[in-house]
Amino acid sequence: MIDSLIVFGVSLLIGALGIYVGAKVIVDAEDYTYAIITALIGAIVWGLVGFFFGWVPLLGPLLVFVAYLAVVNARYPGGWVDAAAITIVAWLSVLVVLYVLAFLGVTGFDAVGVPGV
Repeated sequence: MIDSLIVFGVSLLIGALGIYVGAKVIVDAEDYTYAIITALIGAIVWGLVGFFFGWVPLLGPLLVFVAYLAVVNARYPGGWVDAAAITIVAWLSVLVVLYVLAFLGVTGFDAVGVPGV
């Protein structure tokens, strides 16, 4: 149980780092705590929408992703394009961090709060 909580916490912090980098680059936001909350809300929304609609072929994954984008859009200034850009930068930055950590043997290749990673 403790191991699972530690993995969740570290994964959440890595996911929040991605959102922080994305928000910093796209909309010049500088609050890491805000990124942590965004990652947590995004993970919850991703999980709930995925549970209820993720099984629907083609439409399910799209709905899940749009729900995640809606969280980012609601939490950061700008519109849907900025939210998508934040998400892309977040995904790329988390991908780099996880690749380095996995290469060093520190962690697996997944993070909470950033979809598809």
